[in-house]
Amino acid sequence: MIADAGVSVVIATRGRPTLLRRAIQSIFAQDSSVQVEVVVVFDQVEIDPLVDIEQNPARTVVTVLNTGRPGLAGARNTGVRSATFDYIAFCDDDDEWMSDKIDRQLKLAAHDPDAVIIATGIRIVSPGGIHDRPSPPRSELSNLLESRITELHPSSFLMRRDRLLGDLGLVDESIPASYGEDYDLLLRAAKVGHIAAVPDPLTIIHWDRTSFFSERWRGVADGLIYLLAKHPEFASSPRGQARIEGQIAFAHAALGERRVARSWVKKALRSDRTQLRAYLAWLIAVRALPAGAIVTLLNRRGRGL
Repeated sequence: MIADAGVSVVIATRGRPTLLRRAIQSIFAQDSSVQVEVVVVFDQVEIDPLVDIEQNPARTVVTVLNTGRPGLAGARNTGVRSATFDYIAFCDDDDEWMSDKIDRQLKLAAHDPDAVIIATGIRIVSPGGIHDRPSPPRSELSNLLESRITELHPSSFLMRRDRLLGDLGLVDESIPASYGEDYDLLLRAAKVGHIAAVPDPLTIIHWDRTSFFSERWRGVADGLIYLLAKHPEFASSPRGQARIEGQIAFAHAALGERRVARSWVKKALRSDRTQLRAYLAWLIAVRALPAGAIVTLLNRRGRGL
């Protein structure tokens, strides 16, 4: 029964106290009778006791230090291990939830018990305005190899704790810079089942500030190279493989590593001659375009690289 369910929401955070409080308040404001605990994991910073957050028996906060590998993956795993309830949700510390998110996801989970991850559509808030992105109601491995499906954002994820500790597995802490750890989790989930989603935009994603990864191109490149090696199934999807190779080329071009960037451009175009990221990476490598300006323009339109 949904009324008997409880949800532990894991928030990994580092140095964003105002945004963190906004995220918690949106979670506490759920129009749901279920118990919700927010497990806040402080990564490489001291614990903020959050004594100003008003709690009650149905809405509680737990604060812990990251005992895993420093970074997002280790922090999320620390939160999972510290959680009380059978359902685990993730929320980034700068994002928010609509008030009916939890109830609608739990209803979908009851209707589709074989789904490994339950997500939602997203509302992106960017300097260019508000962009609603409905998610596909069901995603399989073939879909995720071809496209990252950015609508399946980790701040919308709802999972059963026993699957995270079982056949799905925890977040991969070996991914360089934790870049793409959410994509890796989706790919692994699709290998043991499928991903379901409430298509409506019930998760608010804020792209109106600098991301931790916006200029950390080394982590982007290394993380994506790791994912390509970990998931050889990309070879069955030339378009999907070219997408990743194009992103790697873009990151190396942004780093000023022109020779390496050109090598990845060639790989991407061998996989798919229409891969736009490869052409953008080439232009950056020859200094015809600035990488930062391209990312800013895409984000203003509610798009990612």
